Amino acid sequence: MEKFIRYAAWVLVVAGGLNWGLVGLFNFDLVQFIFGHWNWLVRLVYLLVAISTIYAAMSTCKCTQNECV
Repeated sequence: MEKFIRYAAWVLVVAGGLNWGLVGLFNFDLVQFIFGHWNWLVRLVYLLVAISTIYAAMSTCKCTQNECV
């Protein structure tokens, strides 16, 4: 199950990064374009991307006391 969560988090982080790249370069929000009719779903996707980013950041560097390993 943990492997699935890591993979899902990775996919959402990459998708979020690509979406922000599209917003920055072309002012085009792919998530809004795909799920625009369902505002609650757009917000859910953004929330899942944010949670995945926090999870990925926390799992990248496991800090113990004063040093990261």
